Parts: sequence; structure tokens; C-alpha cells
Amino acid sequence: MSDEQPDKTSLRAIARQRRRAFVAALDPLAHRLAFKAIPSPLARRIADARVVALYMALDDEAPAQRMAAQLLTMGKTIALPRVLDRLGSMDFLAWDPESTLIPGPFRTSHPEPGDGPVTPDVIIAPLVGFDRMMNRLGQGGGYYDRSFARYPDALRVGLAWSAQEMDALPADPWDLPLHVIMTEVELIEGDEA
Repeated sequence: MSDEQPDKTSLRAIARQRRRAFVAALDPLAHRLAFKAIPSPLARRIADARVVALYMALDDEAPAQRMAAQLLTMGKTIALPRVLDRLGSMDFLAWDPESTLIPGPFRTSHPEPGDGPVTPDVIIAPLVGFDRMMNRLGQGGGYYDRSFARYPDALRVGLAWSAQEMDALPADPWDLPLHVIMTEVELIEGDEA
């Protein structure tokens, strides 16, 4: 038996397979209801936030866009990421859920530029995997890592299905830990924020 830890690429494959199997086995009603309500501890953490960045889920990712209605009721401006290039750059554009989205790179979609980018107070990011040390395993392009660094005062929230939890993830020096992780069954809060 080897003491060597799996690398991020191997962990991504494991986490994606877990997520795919979990979502495929999930009751359709439970899937439709997941992530529609923002738990009160998170609602308290974002009470003073003006701009909350969500994302449009792809494939079997946890559907962040389902939180839009409640965020609007709370008086928040909602933003979505816009991928700018293949170097890991993105910004955030205000989004009205009634508006049509424009196709972007990597099967993403984003709002019309309108008045230009907004500064998020909260960034809700998709996760491929996560651990209890608040480490996040993303797609590997560095887009959210760069955004977290660009907006250091933003609350960093990861969204995932519970099946995506890993025992431990490797963290590189540029990986910023999440402040909060939300799954369909629990809200995990880190020490800082």
C-alpha cells in the first residue's frame, strides 16, 4: 500500500464520479428542492452583502441559480461570472433571472455586459470536491482562485452535493480556503470570515 496521496487530477475524477452517481440516484423532487432555500446561518453571514455572485450549474453541479429568487427577496443584486480568456480571468456581471444569457467559453453563459462588471461581496463557487479544512477542488482552470484573490474581502462560499466531500485535499500556496460550504444537507462554516 502506497503512502502517496492522489494528485488533484485523480481526485477530480473520483469526485466527479461520486457526484454523477449521487445525482443520478437522487429523487427528482429532492433534486428540484435542493438549494432553493438559503439556511439562516448563511443568510445572517450575507445580511450586509449587496452583490452576491452565483453561477449557472453545468451537468450535475449543485444548482446555485436556484438561490436567485430568495436572494432577490432579500434585496441582493445577483451577479454571474463572465469568463474573459483562457488564462483564468473572469469578472462578474449583474444578472436579472428574467434576462437571456449569452453563451461563453467552456459551455458557460453570462448576462449582457450592461453597465459593466460589479464587485461581489459574496462569491458562491461550484465545487468538484471539498474537505472539512475548507479546501476546494475546482475544475482546474484557476478562475475562482484568481477571483478569490482579486476580491479578498468577499465571503467565499462553496456549493456542492454532500457526496463530493473528500477526507483531505491537497492545497497549493495560491489556494484560498472557503469561508462556508453548503451542501443539500448541511452548512459547514470555517474559522475565519
